[in-house]
Amino acid sequence: MEGLQIAKARMSRAGVPQQAIDVFENFYHQLEHGATGLIPESDILPLDNVDRVADLSFDRATMQDAARRTVVIKLNGGLGTSMGMECAKSLLEVAEGETFLDIIVEQMRHLRADLGVNTPLMFMNSFRTQDDTLAALAKYEDLPIEGIPLDFMQNQEPKLLVETLSPVDWPADPTLEWCPPGHADIYTALNCSGTLDTLLAAGIHFASFSNADNLGAYPNPEMMAWFAASGAPYAAEVCRRTKADVKGGYIVVRKDTGRLVLRETAQIPAEDRDIADDLNVHRYFHTNNLWIDLRALRAKLDETGGVLDLPLIRNEKTVDPTDRTSPKVIQIESAMGSAVGIFDGATAIEVPRARFLPVKTTNDLLLMRSDVYEIGVDHRVRQIADQVPLVYLDRDFFANVADFDARIEGRVSLRNAESFAAIGDWTIGNGVEVHGAVVIETKTPAVIEPGTVLEGKKEPDSAAVK
Repeated sequence: MEGLQIAKARMSRAGVPQQAIDVFENFYHQLEHGATGLIPESDILPLDNVDRVADLSFDRATMQDAARRTVVIKLNGGLGTSMGMECAKSLLEVAEGETFLDIIVEQMRHLRADLGVNTPLMFMNSFRTQDDTLAALAKYEDLPIEGIPLDFMQNQEPKLLVETLSPVDWPADPTLEWCPPGHADIYTALNCSGTLDTLLAAGIHFASFSNADNLGAYPNPEMMAWFAASGAPYAAEVCRRTKADVKGGYIVVRKDTGRLVLRETAQIPAEDRDIADDLNVHRYFHTNNLWIDLRALRAKLDETGGVLDLPLIRNEKTVDPTDRTSPKVIQIESAMGSAVGIFDGATAIEVPRARFLPVKTTNDLLLMRSDVYEIGVDHRVRQIADQVPLVYLDRDFFANVADFDARIEGRVSLRNAESFAAIGDWTIGNGVEVHGAVVIETKTPAVIEPGTVLEGKKEPDSAAVK
């Protein structure tokens, strides 16, 4: 308990709201008691028979009414440290000279112009992303709506030493002693910041949550109308699973309560792994796009004293993400999607794969910057290739954005590719085309000349490599 008391005192001195400290304490106790959150197959039923976006049809007036009462909230607390970034990940250029933020804002501007409705856009920032993000948004003078803030702050908590569960000290960079509490902090942050009550007072009853790095989650007015008409307190967007999705979380139904719950990979008992991975049994995965009735959230927070009973995620890392030899720490987190399990009447809706286009690695970045996708006049990102190829870039040379940008000298055409793997220290010139399944390997630094066409074979033509 000494570690908890030290952590609470440190959070209080840092100005963390008491409600966020209470939430941290709840998770700390779960951590102390070795909570696993396992969800056995015997306790659940697969999700089935959900509504589909493809079947939605609403008239303009209905969509306008829903859009007036909906806020679009983007989770924007990440730095993209896995790609070597030190600023808000949403400032990364992802397509045609535009950043995540640019595309998000232009999608919202299009919605407003198309419907003639001032739907608000908000960002949940962290202490690491707020200044960069607001500075980048300043050029969009028409974006803010009077009386509604453009952002609110995610809370922060101490990283805990694995061995003692005490807060870590790291004098070399004290900011690394802190971490955000995971996506589920959005509920606490909305409440503690006063943003939830501000939105309700402005007549905003519904919210769409999605990650800022998921460019597929554009503000869809038909979905706004669907959720407003559904009467549900909460809705999860789900996609059909493929073999590439077996590691992601998915929605299931508890037999004892009939409630939907989010089942993460870490919550699957070893003996249930085969059936859990069976795509014919559990057919949908969670996109981490969700919808919530803010009035239902207000009531639930009041009922629980602001401490929602959500399952713990034990995230083990090093205190300095760039130094694998630095002390091992635990970041206490929880998934915002796990809140589906605390609302009676929560539901789900099947969405097309196009609503799930996250950029988590430079593999994803290469795809997004290629001709597999295009950005329309409405700034929606659309797949124009017949298939999305599998991409693998050697992490030793391409994992960080700076290394990626130094080695990928322009746009790579992947429209006709089945797969593309670059192993070794390659520099790839502008306009290189990949056709079929291509693997390139080198032991020494090598170059693919601009405009080279790589056919489906192991090595490119020797004339193109120097």
